[in-house]
Amino acid sequence: MNFEFFLMSIALGAGLAMDAFSVSLANGLNEPCMRTRKMCGIAGVFSLFQFAMPMIGWVCVHTVMQYFQVFGKLIPWIALGLLAFIGGKMLYEGITCKEEDCGCTSIGLSALLVQGVATSIDALSVGFTIAEYDWLMALICCLVIAIVTFVLCAGGLLLGKSFGTKLAGKASIFGGSILIIIGIKIFVEGVFLA
Repeated sequence: MNFEFFLMSIALGAGLAMDAFSVSLANGLNEPCMRTRKMCGIAGVFSLFQFAMPMIGWVCVHTVMQYFQVFGKLIPWIALGLLAFIGGKMLYEGITCKEEDCGCTSIGLSALLVQGVATSIDALSVGFTIAEYDWLMALICCLVIAIVTFVLCAGGLLLGKSFGTKLAGKASIFGGSILIIIGIKIFVEGVFLA
């Protein structure tokens, strides 16, 4: 473990956290009156998933790699389905809500968990890239990824909140569109560019 190890872990964390950052931005847009405690909780959930998925991938590489390769082909489809579902729901709510009811909708725990899985499922494959690490290095790398994810997601929520207040009822439409676009991006990258 040296400076290069930590620098690479930070870069890996930033790359993995971009989808979670975008979803956090959408969540902030959708719920502009979100309290700081909830923002920390949301960023924490994304961080937890971004920590766990590479660690699970690392364990898979060292134990059941042949099973994981079959599952790896489904990752883009799962991410697309989950994000399209949540994004579509946000779009529907944004389009059908009456002007007086469109103030501040709240993201539920189940939707947050679905978002966490959808934005971090591709991080399972990071277990392959850190396969040469021993368990302590893999653990520290995943912790760095989680910290970077937390910081970026908190920033995304703050940014989304500030714009969500200005966009009022249309924020849900914009946020849902972002989620669907992220799902399509993950799908295209996973199926056509892999």
